Amino acid sequence: MNTQRRSGTVDARSLAVDELEQLRRQAVAAVRSGVSQTQVARSFGVSRKAVGSWVRTYRTGGEPALRPQTRGRRAGERLALSRPQQTRILTVIASGPPDDLGLPYLLWTRRAVTDLIRREFGVSLAGSTIDHYLIRWELIRREGVFTRWCDCPPGALLVTWTHPRSATEAGHGHALVALSERGLLHFLAGERPFTPDALIEFRRRLRVQLSREVRLLAREWPDAHAALTGCWSN
Repeated sequence: MNTQRRSGTVDARSLAVDELEQLRRQAVAAVRSGVSQTQVARSFGVSRKAVGSWVRTYRTGGEPALRPQTRGRRAGERLALSRPQQTRILTVIASGPPDDLGLPYLLWTRRAVTDLIRREFGVSLAGSTIDHYLIRWELIRREGVFTRWCDCPPGALLVTWTHPRSATEAGHGHALVALSERGLLHFLAGERPFTPDALIEFRRRLRVQLSREVRLLAREWPDAHAALTGCWSN
């Protein structure tokens, strides 16, 4: 791959999947460190347009979105989730944390939702498709905190209180969504508003799942529950 870069502009489409993913990650990391996209493109032997596209992809989907997809749709993706299937997934997510359901996660993540869908329906979906459904279900928003990952200080997580569609479609539920500076998502959802104990438990689960201390910064928080963020000051 280094030889290709020295000899001119690389056609990224000709690279193996692993090589392309590594190239994307290195290029995005260089831009995030302060190197201009033009200089990154020149250094890695790719087009300025490609670098810009990878940075935008990272901003909207985090590191999982940098993983190249195979050409065409994967076998599991030929089956779109039906309305009853979506309702089932929403019901399960709102019923409690994934470990209560036998999944090896303390909080919901893209991977946890992927595993749940595969377990329930035998369908494998890519991370970008999972994001599509999370947005469709209003668990996360394409605008706002979800795209403002760059506002997140290193080591901290932005937490927003969203109102996802209820599984019964009779109203909206509640979700706590934590976003890291790398674009990684961790969330819990339920039908009722969160209590102080629930917020403390959310932070505890984040600590264990990330294996480190966490600093939580509330963003786009409902005014009616503003006082609850004091639970994270200790």
